[in-house]
Amino acid sequence: MDLHGKKIILASNSPRRRELLAAMDIGFTVDTGTSFVESYSPDTPHAEVPGLMSRGKSLGFHRPLAPDEILVTSDTMVLCGTEILGKPADRADAVRMLKLLSGRPHQVITAVTIRDNQKEKTFSVTSNVFFKELSDSEIDYYIDKYQPFDKAGAYGIQEWIGYIGITGIEGSFYNVMGFPAQRFYEELLQFIS
Repeated sequence: MDLHGKKIILASNSPRRRELLAAMDIGFTVDTGTSFVESYSPDTPHAEVPGLMSRGKSLGFHRPLAPDEILVTSDTMVLCGTEILGKPADRADAVRMLKLLSGRPHQVITAVTIRDNQKEKTFSVTSNVFFKELSDSEIDYYIDKYQPFDKAGAYGIQEWIGYIGITGIEGSFYNVMGFPAQRFYEELLQFIS
């Protein structure tokens, strides 16, 4: 991809985001320094939370951007009914989340912010995910073997539980992994043109 001399900085600790951006053949460096503290008002509409978090991470970046730099930040949220499922606090919380998702549809909303030293763009992508009824033994096996404590909703679609438990997706698979690759590509093209 021709970046017109721009350098991409990914401000994310997520190995999945790094993997997806690298697979798109977009050169980038990683710099996660930010002063942003993730919090939001309880009155915030759920669908707006990822955008607020992504933009906050971008604006809280620890230094000004050089004219040739583009900063990319992102935030993913799992929404089941009216409950936002973040990263599980511990094993019991992971079990609770997977039992909540079992046999029910849920939404995965990922927001991405693209910013340089003159302009910014934040967008969100929503995917609907459907789980079969998960047995207690399946939930226990997954948590004990895969330790999904760094994943919103306590699961990774690209791991064992995705293979055996997900019956359908409406929308982007990569969005559920944590980065809407195709939409990002289109937005980045527009941003640098």
